[in-house]
Parts: sequence; structure tokens; C-alpha cells
Amino acid sequence: MPRKLLLPYKSVFSHFRAPRGLHDPSAMNAARSGYRVFSANSTAACTELAKRITERLGAELGKSVVYQETNGETRVEIKESVRGQDIFIIQTIPRDVNTAVMELLIMAYALKTSCARNIIGVIPYFPYSKQSKMRKRGSIVCKLLASMLAKAGLTHIITMDLHQKEIQGFFSFPVDNLRASPFLLQYIQEEIPDYRNAVIVAKSPDAAKRAQSYAERLRLGLAVIHGEAQCTEQDMDDGRHSPPMVKNATVHPGLELPLMMAKEKPPITVVGDVGGRIAIIVDDIIDDVESFVAAAEILKERGAYKIFVMATHGLLSADAPRLIEESSIDEVVVTNTVPHEVQKLQCPKIKTVDISLILSEAIRRIHNGESMAYLFRNITVDD
Repeated sequence: MPRKLLLPYKSVFSHFRAPRGLHDPSAMNAARSGYRVFSANSTAACTELAKRITERLGAELGKSVVYQETNGETRVEIKESVRGQDIFIIQTIPRDVNTAVMELLIMAYALKTSCARNIIGVIPYFPYSKQSKMRKRGSIVCKLLASMLAKAGLTHIITMDLHQKEIQGFFSFPVDNLRASPFLLQYIQEEIPDYRNAVIVAKSPDAAKRAQSYAERLRLGLAVIHGEAQCTEQDMDDGRHSPPMVKNATVHPGLELPLMMAKEKPPITVVGDVGGRIAIIVDDIIDDVESFVAAAEILKERGAYKIFVMATHGLLSADAPRLIEESSIDEVVVTNTVPHEVQKLQCPKIKTVDISLILSEAIRRIHNGESMAYLFRNITVDD
């Protein structure tokens, strides 16, 4: 029986031509090295920061649709392929915090199921950061949110000025906690002509470390307000005060604990000289402004002739614009980590500092695998 002639592999399949780019290693590497930037917000006011970041990167916002259905459910649709790419989700937090959180979770999960290689959340103001400690029978909600983000598919987070630095330990993936202090310090130096005659003020002992960092960088004096009327976070009861005391409860004599004396607020005092000076109050969040307004009144009584408030996150909830407008505060300076255009229309004293530059540079460095140390030059933990 004659043997069959085996044709070479190439000659058998020479009439088949692979689609352009398929099985091409260079094309595959090019696809894997790409990245996309998406905005997870459904409101135009919240996408402003995302547009600024993409303009600095020379990129376009990814094609997606985020909207609320008539029954209140959030729906996210990704309109382009993200397979094998680095995806950055920019999410600013408006007043409707819970809707913004769900938008972020659903978009992250949609990208995860679309086979994105890495999903990095760019969350300038991290929500629920004030609920990062146990209070009585409450819960550490910030830890819960960190677990939800990891479960949804996020692999990295870029944020700014966390309310408590320890929040980074809640996450099972890397967290880059950027600082806004260089931008706020630059504003003080460029926009306050006689800032050399200023003193940095902490409105409570809790903010003293941040104020000290600002004072040392600007070579200015430091003042601390002590004895404010409202309770600070340290004064609130935590889980160690539970369970409550029960009347007629039998207690073993050997387990009697010493009676703790209740705290009593001292009279309000200002530690430091502010007479004839510009007072610059610094903090990380300005939300309910009653404490800032009260601090401004005290500083005015002590002789300060101008009062500025500098903060990273301008939440400015409720009647904050009206209270600021009617107060002794001359100017409130915040960054655009949180949209506050409506509040600015109500109160001309509110000024905005753009921080899109550092966020866009962080995105570029993470995507290219470069060191982030450059963004933390001369920045301490207390900033």
C-alpha cells in the first residue's frame, strides 16, 4: 500500500489568515499595557474632577452609563472592552453618600466581571471615615466599607487625607493616602499677602499635630483653642463602657473597680498669642461649621483681625454656607475632593483649591509602575 505524503503544516493551513492583531504578541502587550479612566458618578457636578484629571493625563473618560432606575436601584453599563487593562474609577462623594457608594461598588463589580486586570479606586474623600472607631454598641462602619470594596473587585485605592491614618489598616490591598497640605500651604503663601503676620490655630487639641506641621513649614507661630463646648471624639463613650450598670446586681467583692471621675470641660482658653495677627484655622474636614464659627468668635475676641479656615474636604452640610456668611470668618479654603459648587453660590467666602494635579500624577505613576515617593516629599504623618 503506497504511503500517503504528509504535507508540511504551513502548506496545509496557508490559506487560513488570522484576524489582524490576533495571536500577535506585540498587539497583545499593547492591549495589556493600556488603561482607562471611568467616572462612577451619575451627576454632572461630580464628574467635574474626573474631567480635570483626564485632561491632565491626555486621556478620555471611559464609556459607561450610570443611572438610577425608577425604583431607586443603581444600574451601571460598561460600553467598551476593558479586558486585561488597568482601570481607574474616579468617585467623588456628593451629599447622597449611600448612592455614591453603591455606584462605586456596582461599577467595580461590573469591571471585575469584564476581566479588567487591575481596578483602582480614586476616592479623594473616603466616606464613613468618621465612623472608624467603636462607639458603645455601634460598629466600625469604615471597616465594613473597606471589606465591601475588596469583595466588589477593587485591588488598590488612591485617597486623600484620611480622617484617621489607621484606616489604611482596614484594607486587604494597597492604599495610597495622598496629602493636600502642599496645595493649601501654597495658597497661604500666594493668596494671603501678609501671611508672615499669621498664626496657625488648632480649634481643638485633637488638631494640634496638623496645625504644628503647618506652622513649622510656614515658620509661623502656633495657637490651640482648649475647652470648646461640644464633645470631641475622645469624650464619647466607646464599647469599654458597656454593659451598663444594673441596679441590685450582685458584684463579687474582689471585682470592684475604682470609681472614675467624670470629665469636666475647662473654660475656653486660647493657648498662644493671636492679638493683632491673622488666624489660620487648619483641619482635615469642615462639615458642620458650628465649631469653626465658635472658634472664630473666640479668636476675634482675643484680637485676631482676619480669620481663615483651611481644610481638605469641604462637605459643608446643612446650613453651613449661611453660617459661614454670617460669621467672623473671612474666608474658607477647601479643595475639590468633594463637589461644593452650590455652597459657593450661597457663600462667596468659600474658595476652592484644585488638587487634580496630584491625583493625575498618582494615576500615571501607578500605571507605569513608578515609585510614589515623589508625591510624599518632605511630608510627615501629621500632615
